[in-house]
Amino acid sequence: MKNIFRLLLFTIGIIIVGQPPVIAQNNNFLTGTLKDAKGTIVGYATVAVVQAASKTIVNGGISEANGNFKIKAPATGQYLLRVSAIGYTQTETPFELTNSTPSKDFGTLTLKEDTQVLKEVNVQALRPTITNHPDKMVVSIEGTALSTGNTAYDVLLKSPGVFVDQDGNIQLNGKSGVRIMIDGKLTYLSGKELQTMLQGMAAENLKDLELITNPSAKYDAEGTAGIININLKKNTLSGINGSIYGGYQYNNWNAYSMGGNLNVKKGKWNSFVNADFARRIFIRDARLYREFNSPESSTQFKQTAKEKGIRQAPSFRLGTDYDINQKHSIGVMANIYYQDMNTNFRSDLSEFHPQVQDNKRVFTNNRVQGKFANGTVNAHYLGKLDTLGTTLAADLDFVRIYDHDEATYANQFSYLNKVRPDSLVDLANDNPSSFNIYSAKVDYTKPFTKKTKLEAGAKASHVVSDNDLRFFQVADEQLIKDFTRSNHFIYRENIYAAYANFSTSLGEKWKIQGGLRAEKTISEGKSITKDSVNSRNYLNWFPSIFLMQQVNKDYKVTYNYSRRINRPYYGNLNPFVFYIDPYTSAQGNPYLRPQYTHSFQVTQSLKDTYSLSIGYADTQDFMAEVPVQNNANNTMVFQQRNGDQFKDINAALVAPIKITPKWDMNNNLTVGYQSYTIAISDQAIRNEQFFVYGQSSNNIQLPRDWRLEVNLDYRGPRVYAAYQIKQSWAVDAGLKRSFLNKKLEVSANVTDIFRTRRFAGTSNVNGNVNEINQYFAQRSLRLNLRYNFNKGEKFEAKKRNTNLEELNRAGGN
Repeated sequence: MKNIFRLLLFTIGIIIVGQPPVIAQNNNFLTGTLKDAKGTIVGYATVAVVQAASKTIVNGGISEANGNFKIKAPATGQYLLRVSAIGYTQTETPFELTNSTPSKDFGTLTLKEDTQVLKEVNVQALRPTITNHPDKMVVSIEGTALSTGNTAYDVLLKSPGVFVDQDGNIQLNGKSGVRIMIDGKLTYLSGKELQTMLQGMAAENLKDLELITNPSAKYDAEGTAGIININLKKNTLSGINGSIYGGYQYNNWNAYSMGGNLNVKKGKWNSFVNADFARRIFIRDARLYREFNSPESSTQFKQTAKEKGIRQAPSFRLGTDYDINQKHSIGVMANIYYQDMNTNFRSDLSEFHPQVQDNKRVFTNNRVQGKFANGTVNAHYLGKLDTLGTTLAADLDFVRIYDHDEATYANQFSYLNKVRPDSLVDLANDNPSSFNIYSAKVDYTKPFTKKTKLEAGAKASHVVSDNDLRFFQVADEQLIKDFTRSNHFIYRENIYAAYANFSTSLGEKWKIQGGLRAEKTISEGKSITKDSVNSRNYLNWFPSIFLMQQVNKDYKVTYNYSRRINRPYYGNLNPFVFYIDPYTSAQGNPYLRPQYTHSFQVTQSLKDTYSLSIGYADTQDFMAEVPVQNNANNTMVFQQRNGDQFKDINAALVAPIKITPKWDMNNNLTVGYQSYTIAISDQAIRNEQFFVYGQSSNNIQLPRDWRLEVNLDYRGPRVYAAYQIKQSWAVDAGLKRSFLNKKLEVSANVTDIFRTRRFAGTSNVNGNVNEINQYFAQRSLRLNLRYNFNKGEKFEAKKRNTNLEELNRAGGN
């Protein structure tokens, strides 16, 4: 152990000062070159000088990329030159230094391959894609065939317990209110805008997903269902390294993507550039059915719809870190995402009335041209204040989101008995909206001992949202502003937060962590059109506590509790009506209140591999989309409203199984019970359901270095607010192989092979029925190539300590 400790100190010295510490004050060296039996250079091997008698390490170093090593020679005596490298057996070469031969050139040393280690490395390529930790679940993405050619949105759909509803809202373990982070930075989008952003992120650039169901006080309190943190790949080599890639997708239309990343580390600088350009296709097939029932009449709607969209989406991400010295570093990062979208929505609606002469068909043709841009700039500082691990981190963020849609709505009414003449109604709108978000935060960490640590920090954010909706009647190709549908809404919000988090050990088997977060919210929503203002000012406290019991070396139990909040999305506070078609609209709610959740969880973990989590969550004033049907004119308005209570009880099992040495199966099963209580049209509704989620990911090593991945998932019947959602299932498969010494990767995958990943849901309020059955063209074929290049050595990459929440609620990533 003492020798290992000395070697560790020696290695740290190399990393910090760039050269080995001086052992002997002379100019004598030990030199040589490392190769294997095939003549291949062996770089970055550990070379140690060991005293022959005592086996004590007295000196050492690391071979360079070209296999050469050069280390200071010790004093005269008898020694062993010990060489260790992954994939090779350890070798020891005896030698002697004397006054006449104080240095030595070993020439070329040949290392023998360790077949047992190589076999283990081969199995490691099939590492479990799901790893359980006491406070989170990690889903590995990097290097998997299913990630190649997909988007971040596709990967989320396949993750354990993750579900995306018909409006693009992400749920975790059946609960809405999850927040999305990227590299520890909370995004600022939600719903369709968040979905759009995630669809523009190539999965090739993802490392893993962290599913955090009960975050500590260090995280923003926003997100009652927890947090999903998307970690991007980080450069781990010095010098120059990166990759280029290209892919093709077919899902009845043609799509493609291309891009690359470049990482450069030289001296004190560590910089990166990522660029991606994609032509992505969005397709939706929908069948809708509605019933409007009252004592006086009954009307049925049957509607089929087809939506197609083309999105040209370039993105650019760059950043750099600079080490001022060994203790302090600074850096900047910019992320720019742009999307040009053209969408066409066509529908055929048949309307049936008690009086046959009132029956009619409505043909809708909506065209939308939109531009979306998201620019994020981050500046950060990290200071290591002492050798015990005390750190100070600070971040400044600015986010600018711009979204501009121009739409035309053509509606043709055709009466079936021709008693009334056909008619055509044309509408148009122009909807520019923007978000400016400013945020500053600081985090301080102070370890007192190896087992005791204090974390504290503060954050302030300022948000301005400006939405200007302009509607027009189209007559004789002239645009006449429709003031009844137009609206200009501005929302401002300030949030001030502070937290403290303390962790320590209680004996050998118990660890405890407790924290408290305070958040002060001051907001104002102003409708310029209606000349109305809605202001709020409130302070909330959010405690959290984690208790871990190490029962034995293989078995531990974690208990945790937290209180969290979900504030309304900025767009949902806009009080005006958004037109969808002649019978459907969406309306904001300026009186929407935040929802609060008390969450409890107990997690049992066996060998850090198998886990069983049992959780309970009680949410008050939960927010959900509610369909409100008007029988007088047969219209429907979708609106976010506060329900009374939402209760969730669930148990989640993670059980990876190694079928054979070349076949790993990762299984995830969630079962639970959910109950929603909500009032609609003065009627209290209780919607409850037992549910089951299941997923199995299989990684199989095939002959000739091919790898097969098969993903199966099942989502049983479930409920959401007033909706009852039907079961669905899907199968995905992918093949992958590496060439040119693993520099070239080729993959092919098929998603949703049986076209079964559909969304079907029904609501029934007072006999008024709304049924939705839609498919988002998940079945597709993807072919992809990626070429990796690198020249350099491994190093420790910086990790930014950023955490922004406001972007989620802006409606986009």
